[in-house]
Amino acid sequence: MTSTRTIVRRSPGKLFIIGEYAVVEPGYPAIVVSVDRQVSVTVSGASSGDVVLTSDLCPRGARLRRDGRLLTGSTPDDERSARQNMAHVVSAIEIVDELLGERGLPVLPLEVSITSDLHEHGTKLGLGSSGAVTVATIAAVAEYSGLPLSYDTWFRLALLATARIDPGPSGADLAAGIWGGWLAYYAPDRVAVLDMARHRGIEETLCATWPGFGLRRLPPPEKLALEVGWTGEPASTTSLLSALTTNRSWSEKRVYKAFLADSAECVRASMRALVLGDDRELLRQIRSARNLLGRLDKELGLGIFTDRLTALCDAAESVGGAGKPSGAGGGDCGIAILDADEAPNIERLHQQWASAKVLPAPIRVPPLPQEAR
Repeated sequence: MTSTRTIVRRSPGKLFIIGEYAVVEPGYPAIVVSVDRQVSVTVSGASSGDVVLTSDLCPRGARLRRDGRLLTGSTPDDERSARQNMAHVVSAIEIVDELLGERGLPVLPLEVSITSDLHEHGTKLGLGSSGAVTVATIAAVAEYSGLPLSYDTWFRLALLATARIDPGPSGADLAAGIWGGWLAYYAPDRVAVLDMARHRGIEETLCATWPGFGLRRLPPPEKLALEVGWTGEPASTTSLLSALTTNRSWSEKRVYKAFLADSAECVRASMRALVLGDDRELLRQIRSARNLLGRLDKELGLGIFTDRLTALCDAAESVGGAGKPSGAGGGDCGIAILDADEAPNIERLHQQWASAKVLPAPIRVPPLPQEAR
């Protein structure tokens, strides 16, 4: 008999403030924030089949069946649709199924529907849509299945689900989607935790120490505005990260090692500035972070800075603020941080962005609910 219960869970996207690229290495910090655009996942009972998936970005959807610990397509087209367009949703359901199995709890027929405003007319904005849909799917499926989750367990399940697809990304988007606000985030060693899960199971891995992982809530700047510009050019984080780590010469590895050390110091200084309310120092560190990314880009030829991202950053500097790419670069979004009381400067910034074909995006960091502070 199909359950009439319906569970809806939402997860926000993210923006990197500082520390991207370095944060993919275990134990290296970044500052990340959640934003007021979200992915919504609705879970209800399926009338036929094990799992039925639909998405606003993949209207055809897919019907899947459980095959041991894995979900497989009922037809080759379903398999293709699920693995190509909804891989993170599939992996999220599989990881919850696995934990339910270890706890001796039943897996239920599911209908899972996804809607997202982390895209613009079907083009991604670079706000961490894969992470957000993973976080929301795990929350919705776990609650529907009667599986309570702490924030820490929620994050760990989400990271295992994403790392099974690709261990490269840091998981900062997952942390932002779960804890919200301004966060200092240190990535765990994803290869190590995947190996732990393979040999010790999900339950034990959730309770173990994860090498490199750390999290700290930070106060937002009170007198600075965070403005977001979208280049209109989608970028592949996976491709850019792969270009960074693949077959580097000794001299290039030395460049990367120096970048990691400089980035870590830049992030730590930014954390201190936020805690102390030192706006001038925070702006100085944002400028330093832009320069570090620019030097890494030039020396390794990664393609982080496009003409539009460079124009976005230059415009921020011209009005007394600081600007940089947010995330892997190569397109997507950039940020500008400037005095919140200088409305004319914010207007000038938007005008310069428009001239450079950068779209000012009405994206904000929502205040945390009282219980989360």
